[in-house]
Amino acid sequence: MNPQFHLSLPCRHLEATRRFFTEIIGASVGRQSNLWCDINLFGHQITYTKCGAFRFDYPNYSFEKTILPSFHFGVVLPADQWQDLHDRLQKEEFLHTPATEFLTGRVGAHRSFFVKDPNGFLIEFKSFDHQQEVFAT
Repeated sequence: MNPQFHLSLPCRHLEATRRFFTEIIGASVGRQSNLWCDINLFGHQITYTKCGAFRFDYPNYSFEKTILPSFHFGVVLPADQWQDLHDRLQKEEFLHTPATEFLTGRVGAHRSFFVKDPNGFLIEFKSFDHQQEVFAT
């Protein structure tokens, strides 16, 4: 069995969140009610729970001279899935950041881009040049 992550996040707009993940990202909705829903994000479970106002500050950090958001979550995808998703989101103008390549020619070389969901959460989609280097140092 491949391990799966589960993440639960507060949600301001449940229906907009469902539409974003199904219509824009191409994910599916699992169990749900009028107060929460489970999103199947490439085999991982994200539960969005409707709540009142919340606030997150998005402090940034620099990685290879690129400013990235500190607060985000993401998924590592095979190159073909990553490229298909990137192309579709770029065409629909949903990219929060352009695709960027990191550590080119070195261990851990990968590319990534970010999108923002209807709740303001930033989601990073990564693809490594060599999948076995996801955790390599």
